[in-house]
Amino acid sequence: MSDIYEVNRETFDEVMLPNYAPLAEIPVRGDGSRVWDQHGREYIDFAGGIAVNCLGHCHPALNKALREQSERLWHVSNIWTNEPALRLAKKLVEATFADKVFFCNSGAEANEAALKLARRYAFEKFSADKDQIIAFKKSFHGRTFFTVTAGGQPAYSDGFGPKPSGIEHAEYNDLASLAALISDKTCAVILEPMLGEGGVLPAEKAFLEGVQALCKKHQALLIFDEVQTGFGRTGDLYMYQGLGVTPDILSTAKSLGGGFPIGAILTSDEVGKYLKFGSHGTTYGGNPLACAVAEAAFDIVNQADVLAGVKTRELEFRQALDEINQKHQVFSEIRGAGLLLGAVLKEKYQGQAREFVMAAGEQGLMCLVAGANVVRFAPSLIVESQDIAEGMKRFEKAVARVLAADKV
Repeated sequence: MSDIYEVNRETFDEVMLPNYAPLAEIPVRGDGSRVWDQHGREYIDFAGGIAVNCLGHCHPALNKALREQSERLWHVSNIWTNEPALRLAKKLVEATFADKVFFCNSGAEANEAALKLARRYAFEKFSADKDQIIAFKKSFHGRTFFTVTAGGQPAYSDGFGPKPSGIEHAEYNDLASLAALISDKTCAVILEPMLGEGGVLPAEKAFLEGVQALCKKHQALLIFDEVQTGFGRTGDLYMYQGLGVTPDILSTAKSLGGGFPIGAILTSDEVGKYLKFGSHGTTYGGNPLACAVAEAAFDIVNQADVLAGVKTRELEFRQALDEINQKHQVFSEIRGAGLLLGAVLKEKYQGQAREFVMAAGEQGLMCLVAGANVVRFAPSLIVESQDIAEGMKRFEKAVARVLAADKV
């Protein structure tokens, strides 16, 4: 087409709102765990679109599912249902604690639905006074006004006017902090079983068990935000399955669509019945294209060998990071689970996580921050060993580059 625009990073500043500050390079093609930019430069992807691309880029099964569904049916309103949504929901129910599923388009929308359901459940089953929601400091639950207020990072919610009320924050992994806040007025406690944006910090098992006990005592719902930890990321289909603590509501997104936007909440019949006809909705949620791709991703991820492979690859990452650390002494710990790992910077390098990520990009490696002090890795769940090895070689060069610059 003759009217196709030539675009580059400067185009972003010309036409896009400035709430993002993307890097100079623009990715244009991906294959597995490799990505190429406009200039043909190759990168190894350990970021995964922030834990989204669970099967890497352009996986043949996902391509096939999208192509075939695109030739059948793109969209219908929720006056009708559709086959891909029904198949995906049935598979999610069969593989989890849940009886019912609600589809939406993102993690924020999933958490919004979860919190609305919790409020409606308490309102109808108990009283209008049972409306308190307890979340945790340093958590992240999305960017809608409700979910960003539930997230325990005021920097993301300040400056937008009066915030939704009835939300309080406890200290993560501190049961006494929660016990001091929870009461019979609490309708729900929402938490990530492992903080993602808040530093890749897993919840302690005893803490989760204590949270569940307090919820039961006060007849409050327990909501697990598994937007980042779910769908194979930690080596179980959902992280709760390896913890022995089952939530009342679970939110899921990111990896669920393998890169295609989709989110969902999973819950029981008893809780779900309070999201009555007309009480909540979404135009695009349960879209046939999204559900067809997510079903194809599910069929691959929910296999014993794939989930076991996540834990094997975790060991490869940890070994490589330990070797880098033995040489450069830059990390205080490597924490996380499965293929959501965080390299925590020592006190000497506090605040420099972005510098390590930028240096990695210069070496041809994509990775992430999780706050100012943690370098985060969230690669494809099926990343190949040779890509792990090569990516870690590039990361070591990046670490050496940052340390050398510090000495200048």
